[in-house]
Amino acid sequence: MNIKHIRNFCIIAHIDHGKSTLADRILEQCNVLGKRDMKSQVLDDMDLERERGITIKSHPVNMTYQHNDINYIFNLIDTPGHVDFTYEVSRSMAACEGALLLVDASQGVEAQTVSNAYLAIDADLTIIPVINKIDTDNADIESASDQLINLLGCENSDIISISAKNNIGIDSIFKSIIDSIPHPQELGEDGTRALIFDSVYDQYRGVILYLRIFHGSIKKNMNFKSFRMHGINEIIEVGILKLEKIPVNTLSTGNVGYIVTNIKNVSEVNVGDTITIVGDESTNPLPGYKDIKPMVFCGMYPIDSKDFEDLRVSLDKLKLNDASLSFEPNTSTALGFGFRCGFLGPLHMEIIQERLEREFGMELISTSPTVSYTVILNDNMSVLVNNPSDLPNISDIKTILEPYIRAEIISPDKYIGNIMKICMNRRAKYLSTKYITANKVQLNFEMPLSEVIYDFFESLKAATKGYASLDYEILDQRPSKLQRLDVMITGEIIDALSIIVHKDKAYKHGSSLCGKLKTEIHRQQFDVPIQAAIGGKIIARETVKALRKNVTAKCYGGDISRKRKLLEKQKAGKKRMKIIGRVELPQEAFLAVLKIEDE
Repeated sequence: MNIKHIRNFCIIAHIDHGKSTLADRILEQCNVLGKRDMKSQVLDDMDLERERGITIKSHPVNMTYQHNDINYIFNLIDTPGHVDFTYEVSRSMAACEGALLLVDASQGVEAQTVSNAYLAIDADLTIIPVINKIDTDNADIESASDQLINLLGCENSDIISISAKNNIGIDSIFKSIIDSIPHPQELGEDGTRALIFDSVYDQYRGVILYLRIFHGSIKKNMNFKSFRMHGINEIIEVGILKLEKIPVNTLSTGNVGYIVTNIKNVSEVNVGDTITIVGDESTNPLPGYKDIKPMVFCGMYPIDSKDFEDLRVSLDKLKLNDASLSFEPNTSTALGFGFRCGFLGPLHMEIIQERLEREFGMELISTSPTVSYTVILNDNMSVLVNNPSDLPNISDIKTILEPYIRAEIISPDKYIGNIMKICMNRRAKYLSTKYITANKVQLNFEMPLSEVIYDFFESLKAATKGYASLDYEILDQRPSKLQRLDVMITGEIIDALSIIVHKDKAYKHGSSLCGKLKTEIHRQQFDVPIQAAIGGKIIARETVKALRKNVTAKCYGGDISRKRKLLEKQKAGKKRMKIIGRVELPQEAFLAVLKIEDE
């Protein structure tokens, strides 16, 4: 295949602006699927993706399109749109030369549209602006065009208007892909180099790597090594990615495809790594990729302790499919053996938990999410703390640093007051307001990441009737007055319920948390005291009252001493039961931390 006839591109947009629907139309036009086999959201093959209407995993697909009697090869990579999956978007972009930037005609430019546009510009991609859903009743094409022109600095004639759902204007996209997006370039360097932009685990075939070839060629039975993996591995099969994997003889410069390897240990693969062929080795890895650090952490514990090894294997397999997941073994006195897992954000955490339960049949208890803190001790040593129970003693701490973000919120201007109230309640610092259109604003704040992971997005949506969109980027770590809030049940600290809170909010969080736990913990045969403590000081308390049998019901009149005797006997029994009794904590108790309301 002539390299000049290859086009590698991705589709980027804010969540729910029609990426997957546009991908369906492109597949249809290229005859990848017949009309009988066609269904909506073809590339979203997870049940979770279809149920939520979002793309979680990027999907590469190879197509052939004929134009002016020339067969062009299109390699399309559909990308996620949620803020948590920015890493997936950046990986897709690294394998492309161009991007379709999609905007909903009724909603215009939103927060993730801006973020994705900047990612594409940083990756030096050719951007084709596309306005989708032009046939909807509330479409405002002129406003959406103006917003795209302001964002990209393009001309009005560069913007393509389409309706992916009703197949309007799709032909213009194909012409623009061929005319505007450059074909892959020969790097002119010695040695074969290919970028691992994704990977999957097949239970029958093992590790399958998705590659973009930047220089050289790859064939079956070759041996390869990478810049991060140890040792030399064999290529068992080479192929291209249609909707199914199609074996071919060779993958050469500019191609996107897959290789089946003899790698047995799933944790060896590092997505973003560069592979090179033994005998035609390159000495320089491809630039641009970096390890993405998880920002949100939570503990995951199997309900049955004997499932611990199964959970480890499941997380290993998920990590291969999702390089941004990290985990390490962790032990909780309340929950036993489990793992402390790191995620890109709260939605990412939710998706991983659901996949573990659905795809691997795991029954889990998850603790409340937290962020990573840097603790400076009195001797000026620094300690990284991902788990609140690992926070050193207050007397040993000099300073606690927490990560701050720059939050960008785009919303109709009538909701500015609501947004300001929510953000100020979460320790935000107001930066600026910018009008995108006459009635649409962009608000910028600096705020702690820990304040965002507790249902911030849900509160924002509720306060703006679903119109607000959020994007954020990590800035740095800053000193804050933070403390560990411990929860004690029947006098015993439950480490899995510990959270790190700001000093000014400690009492409110403590009393609110005790109140929530009181409603979630089932009544026992004895009183269950629930206490919130900072250090050795109790700051709030609630009591789950005991279930009580009416032991005096059989006394009809008579001397009061008989009733008192029965009550004293019951009291002694309750006391004895309290010593040996054990309180079972339901999953809702651990989620109660998330439901603390800001007043």
